[in-house]
Amino acid sequence: MSTVAVRAWSRVRSLLPARADLTAACRDPKRDLLAGLTVAIVALPLALGFGVSSGLGAEAGLATAVVAGALAAVFGGSNLQVSGPTGAMTVVLVPIVARHGTGGVLAVGLLAGLMLLALALARAGRYMRYMPAPVVEGFTLGIAGVIGLQQIPNALGVPKPAGDKVLVVTWRAVEAFARTPNWTAVALAAGVALVMLAGARWRPTVPFSIVAVIAATVVAQVFGLAAAKPIGDLPSGLPAPSLSFLDAGALGSLLAPAVAVAALAALESLLSASAADGMTVGQKHDPDRELFGQGLANIAAPLFGGVPATGAIARTAVNVRTGAGSRLASLTHAAVLAVIVFAAAPLVSRIPLAAVAGVLIATAVRMVEVGSLRAMARATRSDGLVLVLTAAATLALDLVYAVLIGLGVAGVLALRAVAGQARLDQVPIEADLIRAGLTKADLTKAGLMKTGLMKTGPVNADLPGDHSAEEHALLAEHIVAYRIDGPLFFAAAHRFLLELSEVADVRVVILRMSRVSTIDATGALVLKDAVTKLRHRGITVLASGIRPGQRQVLQSVGALDLLRHEGREFADTPDAIAAARIHLKGAGVLTVPAQKSAAVTEETA
Repeated sequence: MSTVAVRAWSRVRSLLPARADLTAACRDPKRDLLAGLTVAIVALPLALGFGVSSGLGAEAGLATAVVAGALAAVFGGSNLQVSGPTGAMTVVLVPIVARHGTGGVLAVGLLAGLMLLALALARAGRYMRYMPAPVVEGFTLGIAGVIGLQQIPNALGVPKPAGDKVLVVTWRAVEAFARTPNWTAVALAAGVALVMLAGARWRPTVPFSIVAVIAATVVAQVFGLAAAKPIGDLPSGLPAPSLSFLDAGALGSLLAPAVAVAALAALESLLSASAADGMTVGQKHDPDRELFGQGLANIAAPLFGGVPATGAIARTAVNVRTGAGSRLASLTHAAVLAVIVFAAAPLVSRIPLAAVAGVLIATAVRMVEVGSLRAMARATRSDGLVLVLTAAATLALDLVYAVLIGLGVAGVLALRAVAGQARLDQVPIEADLIRAGLTKADLTKAGLMKTGLMKTGPVNADLPGDHSAEEHALLAEHIVAYRIDGPLFFAAAHRFLLELSEVADVRVVILRMSRVSTIDATGALVLKDAVTKLRHRGITVLASGIRPGQRQVLQSVGALDLLRHEGREFADTPDAIAAARIHLKGAGVLTVPAQKSAAVTEETA
């Protein structure tokens, strides 16, 4: 077998289930089974609701929860993650349904699954760590708003108006309700939402969502509330797997929506897995394997009529808090939902749509962490701006554009902050003159020993002087040293050029570059330009302290050759001052005879 094949199989093998997964599942199966049952009770109304909200119906939500939930549990990278239909994914799917129909959504899910597999094989999961927290918080806030607004038609008991923009649909639903009010639906939705929110504060461990839905269904059936429209007939089982939805001619137009779905699935799943790690001790997910599991889940779910799935933060949190310790719990959740699909479909079909809307409205409210939002807004103005823009874009545009806008603004603000750390400071050269052969007494005699200039770093009082005080006065008058601190890159380079170009009334400029943290091609070109401009004005430029790792970029644009011209690049500043003295002496500026230079030591910090 070739080396490439061995390497490829090794990568695939690292993404497959291991013996450790089975060992963990056998450690405490009773606790995992109980946790899985609890999660299934919580997940049932959510699966129904998100299926209805997506436009494919409650049966699609159940199929996704069963098929995708089981596959992601087995092949995913987290022991605690629970997967299925989510509100965030529903937000993306609604416009896809409007434009491409049910078959288009199923095809998008299949394509997104293949993309997730490719991301897993490319080991792209590690890059999730670079997602800024304000983008995530704004994204979550915007999703909560969209989920809540999507429920308005069902909560008001009116047919869902046409349109793919949630704000437009909500407004049209309110107008329809004003013409023909349906207070029964409003009462059921509000009652379910209030029971869930109040119950969560009173007894967080009790699944009040299922309690409220059962109560609403019983009320609607007992009192014969015709205005409480039910979910409708559900199939008593999963359909046979099929690829009949695929239309080869339409695949090209579905690539962009598939990229959006894959990006969202990766983002939400990895965020959820990270949140699960934070709730426990000793659990750590594998991001690449998580993408692999979500990819398989999204390939399989459309075959059974399911919508694209992701890791579900709320259901994962319930799983952790009820004591789950292995993936057996999330697998049990999928199995329980499968039993419900086969055995209780007639009962589930009677649940009022208004009750399902109430569940999702309460879920949207609980998604908003007020304390976290307040802390993020108070952190810095930049963080607050990114959060607000991401949330607003989520409401007004769509999730993919919202994340791109948030990342773009966060990136620009981060570059601005980093660029602000780059400085070009004029530094005194008295300490370097001493190291180049001047005593403190000479500096004092020349009037160069200023208060505070010699307080940093040890200076040898017995260092022999080999220059006269008058010569050192001339050196200090005609030489200026600049220390470059921080990154010299495209965001800060032009300010550097402007400051350096303003140098006047000197013969030699020494650039101390030992504190340059990084330099890119733009910074190297600007440095070259500045050196050229100063040379044209008759100012000699010397450089000291260039780091080995920065020589390549300077060499590539010709800046290093320019500095090396006539030996103008030095290891440290005292060497540069010694060379500047020779240059000034040759130019006739130093008329006082000089003696042999002392040995040069280390560069001044």
